[in-house]
Amino acid sequence: MIVGLGNPGPQYVWTRHNAGWLVVDHLARAWGAGSPKDRFKSLFWDPACVEGEACCLMKPTTYMNLSGLAVAEAARYFKVPPEMIMVIYDDVALPFGRLRMRDRGSAGGQKGMASVIASLGTCEVPRLRIGVGSPEVPGMDLAKWVLSCLSEKEIGSWPFVARCAEDAIGLWIKLGVEKAMCRVNSKDFCHLG
Repeated sequence: MIVGLGNPGPQYVWTRHNAGWLVVDHLARAWGAGSPKDRFKSLFWDPACVEGEACCLMKPTTYMNLSGLAVAEAARYFKVPPEMIMVIYDDVALPFGRLRMRDRGSAGGQKGMASVIASLGTCEVPRLRIGVGSPEVPGMDLAKWVLSCLSEKEIGSWPFVARCAEDAIGLWIKLGVEKAMCRVNSKDFCHLG
């Protein structure tokens, strides 16, 4: 199960906080997943075959801070263990476009991931963090930053970032999280420049 975190509503589409949603939209198009259904408090795509594995895509519509409710509901229904769920979300600690994959850990201050961890009852949930950069103005409120829209330059670079995320997810599906982490977290994996 692949989960992109974000917020519903047209005002949030190109915000930094919606990096996870933007990646899932890209995956749905790339994999020919069709249209999502309103299910499990989310926009949910039925399983598609990717790298020989059945993969579901979902975008919780609970707003970021309650994302775990949707993830836990779908995981219970499909009997998906936490280690088979990949959560994709924004990370202000990474430069724009940089990817980092982890097999477990804390939420690192990301409230959507904190909700997923709390709702699943474990921090052993794989995740792909998408760098959205940090505020350019010293002292700018982080909440304001992540809810700000990407710049025109960043939007122009987004297709490359989304393809890199697709490659990272493909590696996770094909090789498992440990081997995928080694590749995705290397210096030469999908650099913007």
